[in-house]
Amino acid sequence: MSGSIFIVGLGPGSMDWLAPAALDALQQADVILGYQRYLEQIASLRPEIPREGSGMRHEVERARRALELARQGKCVALVSGGDAGIYAMAGLVLELLEMDGGSEVPVEVMPGISALNAAAALLGAPLMTDFAAISLSDYLVPLETILKRLRAAVQGDFVICLYNPRSHQRSEPYDRAYQILLDALGGERPVGIVQAAYREGQRVICATLKDLPKIEVGMDCVLIVGNSQTRLWNGKMITPRGYAISRMKDKS
Repeated sequence: MSGSIFIVGLGPGSMDWLAPAALDALQQADVILGYQRYLEQIASLRPEIPREGSGMRHEVERARRALELARQGKCVALVSGGDAGIYAMAGLVLELLEMDGGSEVPVEVMPGISALNAAAALLGAPLMTDFAAISLSDYLVPLETILKRLRAAVQGDFVICLYNPRSHQRSEPYDRAYQILLDALGGERPVGIVQAAYREGQRVICATLKDLPKIEVGMDCVLIVGNSQTRLWNGKMITPRGYAISRMKDKS
């Protein structure tokens, strides 16, 4: 007898931002699995339901456990922060199913508000045109590959969203990425820094690249670097979509 798996994106962290369909999936679950910090965010939701939490870098074990429980007939909710399909658990579960050659476990991915969505909303409107998301964590991706992708995004004049900028143990990717951005874009390029979006300790800063060395940046931050058209206004970032506002004004 096979159960099923909901891979649930919890959004930024506050229950206010949990999608109704994701909440419904959690209400159906027989057991909830996830990184311990994410389980703490939903501790008030169905506290009688069994939970299994684990730490960082135990993602494979969590995914395998979710499949094991589903094959025992359980309805499993495997939770991720932000969106379950962006630097999260959805791909891993599907990869493991593919490797096993099995499709007997129904899997549904429940989207959530991603970190870049949350950061962009707090900063204003920085993502109004094409953008690229790049994680600076070199745990799973070689650093030279990360920097190659960053250079390509710079060359393409994308707005750039940087995830996992640096930790206490890992600063080289951030330092090298910063130097690439500074050399290519100059010190006046707008950049937004959002820490702990919609959670306790939230911090939102609009600045320029030359200011970054003076700003504390950690793993719970998302950085959004503007493109050549992005500007700062009234404490907000604006990347124009391309509407001919000036001509519209002339005609009014």
